[in-house]
Amino acid sequence: MAAFGTVRRLVKTPLIRSSPYKAVSIVAAATRRCRKFGASFSRRSLYDLQVRWSSTLPPTPIFEAIANHDPTSSAIIHGASGRKFSYGSLLHDIVAGRDRLSALAEGRPLSGERIAFLAENSYDYVVTFLSILSHDAIAVPLAHSHPILELRYILENSEASLFLSTEKFREKAKEVVKDGRHTPKLKILSKVYQGAEEREAIRFNSGTLENGGLMLYTSGTTNRPKGVVLSMSNMTAQARSLVAAWKYSPSDLLLHVLPLHHIHGTINALFVPLMAGSAIEFAYPFNPDTVWKRLAMPFLPSSSPSDAQRRPVTFLTAVPTIYNRLLATHPTLPPKLQSATRKAISPKHLRLNISGSAALPTPIKQAWTSLSGGNVLLERYGMTEVGMALSCGLAFGDRVDGSVGWPLPGVDVRLVDTETNTIIPSSEEFHKDTGKPREGEIQLRGPTIFREYFRNPTATVKEFVDPDDKDTNREKWFKTGDIAVRRSIPGAGQSDQPWARGPMYFILGRLSVDIIKVGGEKVSALEIERELLSLPEISEAAVVGLPDEKWGQKVAAVIVLSQKGNLGKEGGKDWGIMDLRRALKNRLAMHKMPVEVRVVQSIPRNAMGKINKKVLVKDVFG
Repeated sequence: MAAFGTVRRLVKTPLIRSSPYKAVSIVAAATRRCRKFGASFSRRSLYDLQVRWSSTLPPTPIFEAIANHDPTSSAIIHGASGRKFSYGSLLHDIVAGRDRLSALAEGRPLSGERIAFLAENSYDYVVTFLSILSHDAIAVPLAHSHPILELRYILENSEASLFLSTEKFREKAKEVVKDGRHTPKLKILSKVYQGAEEREAIRFNSGTLENGGLMLYTSGTTNRPKGVVLSMSNMTAQARSLVAAWKYSPSDLLLHVLPLHHIHGTINALFVPLMAGSAIEFAYPFNPDTVWKRLAMPFLPSSSPSDAQRRPVTFLTAVPTIYNRLLATHPTLPPKLQSATRKAISPKHLRLNISGSAALPTPIKQAWTSLSGGNVLLERYGMTEVGMALSCGLAFGDRVDGSVGWPLPGVDVRLVDTETNTIIPSSEEFHKDTGKPREGEIQLRGPTIFREYFRNPTATVKEFVDPDDKDTNREKWFKTGDIAVRRSIPGAGQSDQPWARGPMYFILGRLSVDIIKVGGEKVSALEIERELLSLPEISEAAVVGLPDEKWGQKVAAVIVLSQKGNLGKEGGKDWGIMDLRRALKNRLAMHKMPVEVRVVQSIPRNAMGKINKKVLVKDVFG
């Protein structure tokens, strides 16, 4: 609806100046329609019509939660500058952002429209994101690290009607829309240096949000990236599940070191703590020295008033690569900083440290526990389409090596045998004949599961399966493509968290690339990677399957040698495949042993620390 545009044009046209009474009925009708979207009008003169959008928000859990938090408590903190923005300021700035979008859209409804935005990790990102949600629109965050063509593809695929960019990315945004087939309306946003100061009461309107949400794009490892649509109800369900499981609270301060175009950074580390009233401090892009200094700050003599006000970080969620870099750089810190950081990451101060988005090597987990004086990294399992589905518990005894724990509150999980397509009962963890754990694909359902792949019904239908005839719940199951086993672990599942009970789940890998079939035996690439990374000579490893005429597939490894591996020489040769096989002979069965090994300088990873193994095979093995 272009009612606002009609009013604006009418007061500037000769019609209203030459025959004002002929336009009265048109203006009246247009203003009535604008008022439905919260607009009010005042007239200084016949030709000076002023419009103001009222301070209202839809009664959605995220906005009601923000309104109910202490308005003076910190919501967002900029790590580099120390600038703080309160929950009271955030609420008013969301309304102001909502008004700007209404004006930009000239009053037409934005419900269900895709609005793309390009913003640095900052208060501006948060305000823009939530302002889009307040219009029942679908927020499409773009990665400023991505190349022009990839951003252009997302704009075209999402059919975004608006494209918002902060001043920092003005030139890149202009380049993105320069030659695209689909050109949304581009708006450069002014930077918010200080939060809203007015304290006018924010009212909630009677509107409902049924078409809006968040659209994140898959990594596109097999096909072009797909838009994953998470509805507002999906996001709310994911937030409530994690608040219950991980016990976010207003006393938490989360150090945010992740990109904001993935579910880990956007939902787990932003949307959920905002629902809970926690403070979020941005420290992105990740730099190990910067993070160590920030963690240590409350435990060192203050060098400035702003430093003295820094609270201890209580919550840190990151990918294994980040923890690895922190561990590698810690010995290079000055002695006082080393002492302060050990105190900062101890269980007394760092309430929860989480690792996700990629498998956590056991040596990293053990090294972090040693450095922190007993803090154990919590592993969890999730993906763009489902949010977080499984998690270890808060009790240290519930953080078992290699396990991703139990189904989170509100999530239904089952394992399905990929060869027989039968459901594996929880009481049948092992094969009766062989005694080996039964492997199956993880399938999920519940309110946290995504709605659809954007305008891709074929792909959507392909990933869901109907429940069996005995299932009274007729909701479909989502096929994750990840293979796992269940095992009961003595001593685990004894805490006061009722959802953390029963057999624990252990991820074996992706059905397509991480399950290697050697002579009829299924081999988990992740299991071999864990063993490789336990060797002091290896710093990075990726295990893949290569075609083999005799065995069907053979195990191959791509490794990065540590300093010890590079220096360790036998007979004048670098540490190599025979050394590797000798080191693993008591840890791995012979059919799991790598038969081909390539040593490289580094293994490419994406922003979340994941490896595209299909590309790696082509690049390394040809």
